[in-house]
Amino acid sequence: MTSNDTPRAAHPYVGMWVTADGFIRQELLPNRRYDEARGNRPSAYTGSYTVTGNHLDYIDDTGFTATGDVRDGVLFHEHLVLYREGAEHTRRENRP
Repeated sequence: MTSNDTPRAAHPYVGMWVTADGFIRQELLPNRRYDEARGNRPSAYTGSYTVTGNHLDYIDDTGFTATGDVRDGVLFHEHLVLYREGAEHTRRENRP
């Protein structure tokens, strides 16, 4: 195995991000793709993303672009506020 074959560690932002009510679920995949579900609509939006510092640039598969920033562990994606899945914000809001 050469050094070029060594797997890279996943970026810290990789994983599932959700709105407090759980309606929007955005998964940032390690291959720099994302898959966003809305309500009962899986894969409502899919595309690619890049990360520069705490800033994310998105381009969906139709060519639409968007941006996001992670501040204090919270993803601010355009008008959305997303938390890591399982974060206290999502557990509190989704209790019966």
